Amino acid sequence: MTKVIEADRGFKVWWHLTRPHTLTASFVPVFLGTAIALAVEKETINLLLFFAMLIASMLIQAATNMFNEYYDYKLGLDNENSVGIGGTIVRHGVAPRTIMVIALSFYGIALLLGIYICAMSSWWLAAVGLVCMLVGYLYTGGPYPIAYSPFGELVSGAVMGMGIVLIAFFIQTNTVTLEAILLSVPSMILVGAIMLANNIRDIVGDTEGGRKTMAILVGRNNAVYILSVFFIVSYLWILGLVIIEDITYWALLVILSIPFPLKAIDIFRSKKEPLEVMPAMKFTAQTNTIFGFLLGVGLLVNYFFF
Repeated sequence: MTKVIEADRGFKVWWHLTRPHTLTASFVPVFLGTAIALAVEKETINLLLFFAMLIASMLIQAATNMFNEYYDYKLGLDNENSVGIGGTIVRHGVAPRTIMVIALSFYGIALLLGIYICAMSSWWLAAVGLVCMLVGYLYTGGPYPIAYSPFGELVSGAVMGMGIVLIAFFIQTNTVTLEAILLSVPSMILVGAIMLANNIRDIVGDTEGGRKTMAILVGRNNAVYILSVFFIVSYLWILGLVIIEDITYWALLVILSIPFPLKAIDIFRSKKEPLEVMPAMKFTAQTNTIFGFLLGVGLLVNYFFF
């Protein structure tokens, strides 16, 4: 019985190491890009390419989280009192080298999947994929980590949000259209919102650790205001596309996700302690997940039934 409990705890440690709440930042863009290819461009979907892209994206995201874990420990930003699901090294005694080996292994598997994707679509994607992997490493690794700068939200949003949507779209259509770009903008914004929410929670610890995130530079209250703008622009963007008749009104299904950003902002405004605002981070990640899913579903409903 004891061994079963220990194994269960071990599994939970490794599962938490991937930071599962952030994996939606890779899953949803792949789904959305594929939905756009089917519903807007009327393409026949290659399911093998879809799943290869999905797994590769999630592996890169998980590896990026592990790099973050490794370098936060190396730079002394994680300790026994750290809040959140980071800090696996200091709290659970996992060897830093083990985490780095797993992260690089995930990259290796993603690279093999990337070769298959390129062989089935275009080898130009090899350069794009390598850049994405490099950005994933440099996000917290290297001499000037992106996550420690004011550009973390922009870079993560552009790569994990818009970038993945367009790659998922491209491997199905062999092109990138203006409509696909426009529909990927909310994904870019909401992935950036996940990173901003994380930085708002960690603003005290990051300041002490020498980071210069956007949340630190503008101050906590302004950072929460910017997060609100991120949410508002995402919804207005889709509304605008519907009004100009660029997409189906079924895309307005995204409105059903509005309670989640409202809860996130309310918590950030009423609470300040890192542990107290953890639910706000969850609601922010759920906003990205549900918004992107509902947008994709709206496009598919219109395609299949109208």
